[in-house]
Amino acid sequence: MPDRARCGAFALLLLAALVAALPSLAAGEEIFRGKTITIIVGYPPGGGYDAYARLFAAHLGRLMPGHPGVIIQNMPGASSINAANYVYEKAPRDGTALLVLASSAAFAPVFGNKAARYRPDGFTWIGNFDQATGTCSVWQTSGITSFKDLLSRQSLFGASGPAGVDSEYARAMNVLFGTRIKLIHGYDGAPDVALAMKRGEVEGGCGYMKSSLDSVYRDDYLQHRLVPIVQFARKDPSLAGVPHVQDFAASEAEKQLYDLIFSRDVLGRPLAAPPGVTPDRLAVLRAGFDAVMADQEFRAAAAHANLPLTPMSGVAAEAFVTRMMAASPESVARARQALALGVGENEQLQSLEGTIAGIGGDMLELRDGGGGSHRLRLSQGASKIMLAGQPAEPAALKTGMRCSLRYYNEGDLAQTIACQ
Repeated sequence: MPDRARCGAFALLLLAALVAALPSLAAGEEIFRGKTITIIVGYPPGGGYDAYARLFAAHLGRLMPGHPGVIIQNMPGASSINAANYVYEKAPRDGTALLVLASSAAFAPVFGNKAARYRPDGFTWIGNFDQATGTCSVWQTSGITSFKDLLSRQSLFGASGPAGVDSEYARAMNVLFGTRIKLIHGYDGAPDVALAMKRGEVEGGCGYMKSSLDSVYRDDYLQHRLVPIVQFARKDPSLAGVPHVQDFAASEAEKQLYDLIFSRDVLGRPLAAPPGVTPDRLAVLRAGFDAVMADQEFRAAAAHANLPLTPMSGVAAEAFVTRMMAASPESVARARQALALGVGENEQLQSLEGTIAGIGGDMLELRDGGGGSHRLRLSQGASKIMLAGQPAEPAALKTGMRCSLRYYNEGDLAQTIACQ
């Protein structure tokens, strides 16, 4: 359906919903008058989730019955699972606490993540800003030009943590398609991975929604520095020539499996509340969400910020979650197997920046900004070395170079070394 027709259909549904909710909205004038709504974002400031939340917050108080104040609280950690646990277990259940989380975190319990102490269908779903298209994207100097390159050579991708979609998509592709992606965990979300790409620490990442390529990373995307090579969830017609993961399905069973693993981004930028929000408060929150999505001032601001809007109502978001929860035990078991962590994949790398103070044999000494000395091992084959954005050999490293490193523990192998 073209975007204009989709928006028209959404507006008609919104009008019907608002008419049906008039009594609740009148009550909502008193329920939320003088209150402050806190929107908790499961990622640091500066990324796509934060951008949607802040734009929404700027308009919600104006359009919602009672005109509450609206503030943002960033609560990063475990790819937004920490924020989801807090909202599910501890946040007020009176409609004054909302949550913006990753779809991977929303469905983490389905795939056996024991850190996620909630049920996806236990949240109160308010809506979804964008039925997203996910991508794995690579940096222009990586030498990777297509998905096929991931099958023929080892590539180094950055990720936040094992629970994030940036890690899960890469691991699932390794198992299902035979890609040879080596993951470096420990980055602070997609913006941090993008910086690591520019420094030459990693070659790509799987945490880049098309909406973020069009907004947060717009310049790099338009200048072909950040290049998508495979897409997931909602197929984006603007990514012509970029394969969709469902193109690789050879049977109906594989289509169902890929849908379960890779289609979670349809719930791309969801907004939820804790369990137990009463029906009258839920009606007001959902009506407020719908009113913002249809507001011309909000839509113009989103367009100016290059934030795509393909919204889902709270009812539709709830139905999507219910459908995903109804997947067959066989599909869930296969998905869990594909997403199972391999040896070392749950490790978190440490970061270090400083100046090379000495090189000898297979050891490198780096002096940090505080004068501290750190010794790490070098390996011709295992240490990835980048010099001014280009691959290099250990012999190219010289005393006095300014470098950033990723490693597990003091004295261990330096996994990546990026120097200027």
